Amino acid sequence: MFASLSPVTWLGLLGTPLLIAMGQVLFKMTSSTAGDFSLRGLLALAANPVLIAALALYGFGTIVWIYVLKSVPLTLAYSFMGLTFCFVPLLAQLFFGEPLTFRYALGTLLIFAGLLAING
Repeated sequence: MFASLSPVTWLGLLGTPLLIAMGQVLFKMTSSTAGDFSLRGLLALAANPVLIAALALYGFGTIVWIYVLKSVPLTLAYSFMGLTFCFVPLLAQLFFGEPLTFRYALGTLLIFAGLLAING
């Protein structure tokens, strides 16, 4: 099934989880400037350009995903969303210096094994 997919569909299958992971990094960046949970704080948060960028990434990722689902059954395509659990820690290490552990590496291997089991 996957051998017949176009390069654009593959880009969507792999790119959407990356877009979601990038949005998570921007959410984390936004959290460092978020004020208190009040009307004033929420209005400031709504105008935060980093939050707006994160929401735009999520929105763009959603549109890409819709087109992926035109070509790939949801039961197979959705397994690729597990890649967000691989991408987020890598990006967190890159942007925030968060550590990558042996458990992370093991989990990543298990996620790839799951992708192979589901889609192989």
